[in-house]
Amino acid sequence: MLKYILKRVAAAVLTLIIILSVVFILVRQMPIEGYFDNFDKLDKAVIDARLQQMGLRDPIFTQMKNFFGALLRGDLGTSARYSVGASISDIIVKKAPISIRMGVLSMALSLGLGIPLGGAMARSKSKLWDKFGTVFIVLVNAVPAAVYYIFLQAYGSNALGISMLFEESNPVSWILPVFSMSLGSIAYYAMWLRRYMLDEMNKDYVKLARAKGVKNSTVTMQHVFRNAFVPMIQYIPSTLLFTISGSIYIESLYSIPGMGGLLVDVISRQDNPMVQALVMIYSCIGIIGMLLGDVLMVLIDPRISFARKAEVR
Repeated sequence: MLKYILKRVAAAVLTLIIILSVVFILVRQMPIEGYFDNFDKLDKAVIDARLQQMGLRDPIFTQMKNFFGALLRGDLGTSARYSVGASISDIIVKKAPISIRMGVLSMALSLGLGIPLGGAMARSKSKLWDKFGTVFIVLVNAVPAAVYYIFLQAYGSNALGISMLFEESNPVSWILPVFSMSLGSIAYYAMWLRRYMLDEMNKDYVKLARAKGVKNSTVTMQHVFRNAFVPMIQYIPSTLLFTISGSIYIESLYSIPGMGGLLVDVISRQDNPMVQALVMIYSCIGIIGMLLGDVLMVLIDPRISFARKAEVR
């Protein structure tokens, strides 16, 4: 098991290095105006001197070496336009907590509604709950997210009698953005749990248990549900981390001062250093989520073999 985990970690580190390198090169192709707050008012000599000071006139491989060295020290650089001269790490530390709180609440709601819905759909195939869940899943996946986000904001705020914008001190104002962030995950968990449970219900061990007279509820909960939930385990960490990082569109829609809204803001301001830092953070979140999912999968499912290289998960 340890050998397998080490291989997954090594693969994740290599993937992360490649992604960070690509992000670094792409950001260097962006206009140099993104490194200056008052670019139009500066002389060419001053611009060249500052670019030289920031190391942006060095060869690309020298820049990359300095870039990775700074990352290892935890230095993400300073903001060029969003908050001139401020440490990017300090800005992110102030924005991250609210995205984390909203992400945890959204994930709890996703699991609390998506798992029971998927189980109810599987147990009542082609009946009321299955039809209701199918319509819900189709709507969430077929309708553009921006459409039902705006719909929820407009009509939900009227129904609850609250402002359309987020207020951190008002718990009621958290309801709509948290619910909006969880809709996709609710549909995802319901859809796949239903599929996995129906697959398990058609297997021989389930038919044998029922032939022996084991109660249907016992078979469903102790065997079908448990085995069907195992394949979904690997997706929970990545979904959780993506949700914690905050929905970019939702945070902008509700004016939530979190990570998602911050990314939209710095892109509009063309703050190159902050765009680079935030894109890297989101990339790291995705890779860490997939790594944790793989590790959690093999820890929970004893059927996975670590001995034979030929076996593919």
